[in-house]
Amino acid sequence: MEFTTPLIPARLIRRYKRFLADCRLEDGREITAHCANPGSMLGLAEPGMKLWLEPNDDPKKKLKYGWRLVDHENGHCTGVDTSVPNRALRAALFAREIPELAAYETIRPEVKYGENSRIDFLLQQEGLPDCYVEVKSVTLSRQQGLAEFPDSVTARGTKHLGELINMIEAGHRAVMLYLVQRSDCDRFALAADIDPSYAAAFDRAQAAGVERFIYTTCLSPQEITIGGPIPAA
Repeated sequence: MEFTTPLIPARLIRRYKRFLADCRLEDGREITAHCANPGSMLGLAEPGMKLWLEPNDDPKKKLKYGWRLVDHENGHCTGVDTSVPNRALRAALFAREIPELAAYETIRPEVKYGENSRIDFLLQQEGLPDCYVEVKSVTLSRQQGLAEFPDSVTARGTKHLGELINMIEAGHRAVMLYLVQRSDCDRFALAADIDPSYAAAFDRAQAAGVERFIYTTCLSPQEITIGGPIPAA
């Protein structure tokens, strides 16, 4: 998935109210960018960090910049926009680049199901059970090479796991797909110390038959694409 507009570098001044970030552009101007990430962004929102912003000229948008990447200035980046993985995964699903899900021809995003919920992707194919795919963006890393989810307590994430269990019990297939938006990680683990309720809910989901896939993303200021699978630690 290529970015619509070429990204430009900036430095973070501060992130606040979850969805706002004051930044300094290379020419010295200070602007406010939209931060499409409701999580804590632990380790990714320190003042002075190098960022990549996507400008826009959409008159419907109040903010003219969107925060897309953190540049760790060591050859690695982290994607902070939680909407980007779904867009990249959608392209990969249509291209049949996820082997475990390649048998499905019909791909429907954002389908209502359960109790006031929407599944990220409902996959359908004649002769196969419907497949409900929930996607989570992973950005936390507290140990070298180890990606973790979640980075804060997520009651919504716990609810989604319960919904997936219900789909299994109804005779469908259910998948929890973690997309690691970091180029510096090759292993994955649940951050049970941050949200023990989510970790316990995942254990219940896995015992009920919910499948888990963990995929990396390939990140650059030009595009974000789906990489390969990585193991759970």
